[in-house]
Amino acid sequence: MPPGITTLAADTPTLSAANTGFMLICSALVMLMTPALAFFYGGMVRVKSTLNMLMMSFISLGIVTVLWVLYGFSLAFGADIGSVFGWSPDYLGLSGIGVTQLWDGYTIPVYVFAVFQLMFAVLTPALISGALADRVKFTSWALFITLWVTVVYFPVAHWVWGAGGWLYEMGVIDFAGGTAVHINAGAAALGVILVIGKRVGFKKDPMRPHSLPLVMLGAGLLWFGWFGFNAGSWLGNDDGVGAVMFVNTQVATAAAMLAWLGYEKLRHGSFTTLGAASGAVAGLVAITPSGGAVSPLGAIAVGAIAGVLCAMAVGLKYRFGYDDSLDVVGVHLVGGIAGSLLVGLFATGGVQSDAKGLFYGGGLEQLGKQAVGVFAVLAYSLVVSAVLAFLLDRTVGMRVPEDDEISGIDQVQHAETAYDFSGAGGGAAARTTSPAPGSTAAAKTKKVDA
Repeated sequence: MPPGITTLAADTPTLSAANTGFMLICSALVMLMTPALAFFYGGMVRVKSTLNMLMMSFISLGIVTVLWVLYGFSLAFGADIGSVFGWSPDYLGLSGIGVTQLWDGYTIPVYVFAVFQLMFAVLTPALISGALADRVKFTSWALFITLWVTVVYFPVAHWVWGAGGWLYEMGVIDFAGGTAVHINAGAAALGVILVIGKRVGFKKDPMRPHSLPLVMLGAGLLWFGWFGFNAGSWLGNDDGVGAVMFVNTQVATAAAMLAWLGYEKLRHGSFTTLGAASGAVAGLVAITPSGGAVSPLGAIAVGAIAGVLCAMAVGLKYRFGYDDSLDVVGVHLVGGIAGSLLVGLFATGGVQSDAKGLFYGGGLEQLGKQAVGVFAVLAYSLVVSAVLAFLLDRTVGMRVPEDDEISGIDQVQHAETAYDFSGAGGGAAARTTSPAPGSTAAAKTKKVDA
C-alpha cells in the first residue's frame, strides 16, 4: 500500500461527506483561478497579444492535467526517495487508488486530494506566462510547461508538502504555496526572461494594458477562487483552522490593496485600477504561506507590508533592465518571499502549529527555517528554469521573429484576433438596414455604392 492511503476500518478515520464536498468545491474554485489569471493577464497586454496571453494560461489546464495523472502525483506525493521526490507505482495513472481509500490521516478520498493538488500544479506554470508576454512561440511554451512541471514543480511540491520532503521535515511553514507556487513561479519567470531577453520597444514604446475592466474581472475572480486555494489547503475544517485561513485571506488582501494604493498615491499622485488589482493579488500571494500561522491582526501586517514591497518592486525591472512584462517577479516572487519570511515574525503558535515567530517569543528559529525554504526554492527554480529555457531556445527556439512580434503574436501564432473591428462604423454595417426604394436615402446609397 503506497504511503498516504488508509482504508476504511474501525481504527482509522472514516470518510466525511462534509469535508469531501467542501474539498471538491475548493478544487473547483482553484481550477477557476487559471482562467481568472488568463483574464487578469489578458487585460494587461496590448490588443495584439490578448489571445496568446489567454492561451498561455489556458493550455496549462490541458498539459498539466494529463501529466499529473500519468506521473505527476506520484512524483509529488508518492513514497519519499531521498527527501527530494516521491515515487509510488500505484499512483501512476491514478490506477492503484480505490474509491474507498482515504488520504493519509484525513477524512477525504485520495482522489479528492489528488484533484485538489492538481489544480495547484495547473496554476503554477500559468503564473510564469505573464512575464513572457508578446514574444514566446506557443509550441515552445507548451514544451517548457511539460519540462518545467516535471523537473521543477513536482519535486518542489514534494519538498514542501510531501511526507519525507526535506523542507517539510525541517519544519518550514507553507500553508498553501508561498514557496512551492509563488516563489517557484516568480523565480522561474526571472530565469526565463534573463535567457530570452526583452520585448521589442521595451522602455521605449508605451505598453499599456488594453482592457482594465478585464484586469479587474480577473483580479476579482482570483480573489474569489483564492478562498478555495487557501482555506481548502487544511483539507477540511473540523478544527477551525480553515476558517481562520479564510478570514486571514480576506483581511490581508484588503490591507495589501489599500497599502499599494497609498504608496501609489504618494509616489505617483493617483489611485489606479491597475494598482488596486495588483495590490489585491500581492496580498493574496503573501497570505498564502502565512495565513494559517498568524492572527487577523498579523494578516493586516502581512498584507500591508507585502502591498508596499510589491508596489516598490515592480519598478525594479526598469532599473535593472529585465523585461518582466506583467510583473510576475515583482508580485509573485517578492510577495511570496515576504509572506514566507513574515511567518518567522508573526506566527502566533496558536493556529496551524505550535511554532512561534520572533514577535511572539519564538526567537529566530522559525525565521531561519523560512529563509532556508525561500532561498532553496528560489535558487533551484531560477537555475533550472533558465537552463530549460536556454536548451529550448537553442533547439526549437523560444522567441517569435521580430517582425511577428511587432505585427502581433495573436495573428501569427493563433490565426485569430481578440476583437473584430471590421463592422465598427461605416462599411457593410452601415447598410445592414436598406432604405425604402425611391427615398432620398436610397438615392444617396446608390451614389455611394457606385
